[in-house]
Amino acid sequence: MCILFIAVEAHPDYPLIVCANRDEFHHRATEPAYRWATTPIIIAGQDKQAGGTWLGINEQGQFAGLTNIRAIEQQDGVRSRGELVVDALTKQHINSQWLTEHSINYNPFNLVFEQHNQLHCFNSKTLTTTLLKPGFHAVSNGALDDIWPKMAKGQQQLQSYIKQMQSPCIDQLLNIMRDTSQPKDQDLPQTGISLEWERRLSSIFIEHEEYGTRSTSVVLKHRSGKVQLTEVRYDGKARNLGSQRFNLG
Repeated sequence: MCILFIAVEAHPDYPLIVCANRDEFHHRATEPAYRWATTPIIIAGQDKQAGGTWLGINEQGQFAGLTNIRAIEQQDGVRSRGELVVDALTKQHINSQWLTEHSINYNPFNLVFEQHNQLHCFNSKTLTTTLLKPGFHAVSNGALDDIWPKMAKGQQQLQSYIKQMQSPCIDQLLNIMRDTSQPKDQDLPQTGISLEWERRLSSIFIEHEEYGTRSTSVVLKHRSGKVQLTEVRYDGKARNLGSQRFNLG
């Protein structure tokens, strides 16, 4: 997962709105979102290589999502970060203390997860857990609410749209996530990768035949407890491979 835009208690009827893009190599085998035979049941896509997921919801209406933290050196032989999302949705042990103690077993990550009806973000590099306060947030491949251009742009677009809408339109939220514009070189973050890759990864929607945006997910949680997850998938030329919608509650 590359980027999440999150609105917490920002709409009178929808206390949680999440828009997310998953960026990955196009050759990596992936299962579209489906109902997993877990307890509780979760709805999520699946990384067929490692078995985990990047984002999902469970039948209690809880949300969890993960982004990788950009690091030049990756550890070999560590556990798959995708299992953390599955565990956050199906098990009780995922909390800030457990994550602090066990994050060494994974390459760097941000994990957004619900606990006691509140959304938190754990950063494995700083070993900090941050409560997502009411308002708008962005999580990408650095720290929560970093001011990378694409994070600021998507967060502002979501905020502007939500403030003027009565009921969220999935298509409008998807359009926010399909933004391919890139900032000027002087505005790019410096994360240790080449300028070419900084440019390539600088847009909200990454269009490239080898590595790019594989799917967009939109999660809407209504005050009634009903939760809706919409997923749209793309190929290496950004063509729509299909979409589906799930409802819980």
